[in-house]
Amino acid sequence: MGTATMTDSRLARRLRGALRRTSRDYAAGHDRPLGGYLAAIAGFAACTAAWTTVVRRSGRPLPERPEPWDVVLTSVATFRLSRLLSKASVTSPLRAPFTRYVGPQGPAELHEEAQPEPGRHTVGELATCPFCMSVWVASALTAGRLLWPQATRTAMGTLTALAGADALQLAYGALVDRTTGD
Repeated sequence: MGTATMTDSRLARRLRGALRRTSRDYAAGHDRPLGGYLAAIAGFAACTAAWTTVVRRSGRPLPERPEPWDVVLTSVATFRLSRLLSKASVTSPLRAPFTRYVGPQGPAELHEEAQPEPGRHTVGELATCPFCMSVWVASALTAGRLLWPQATRTAMGTLTALAGADALQLAYGALVDRTTGD
């Protein structure tokens, strides 16, 4: 074995040891899958780099700044799609390989927990957390707006209308409960 190979091997062992110590010290006895989170960050960065490259190669001009209406539309659409993907009963088959059903949680929503197995745990956490999901959704909607503006704006309008309809359903239900005493 050459000197460079031995040095590389020692460096790799030291790096793995430092990463294990950092993970152990950070976790403080709790199950924190930092390696899985690091993989998720790398996946997000790769997706973002890929769509950024496609946008640049398409030759489409980038807006100087986002229009306020687009920010509002993207925000509401991101909220609704993130909850649909991470909490809705109807999308539970997409989360099932990475989660376990715990029980109902609000109208047409579920409470699920990430499966404990490495790999599944990180995906399960991301798949059941609307806040975590919103980072991916907002990025995808932004990419869509830059690559397919009309179709994406139409889809975002639909998601925004759905969010409005949900708010009206909840308000109506609360009004009925209040007036009937239920």
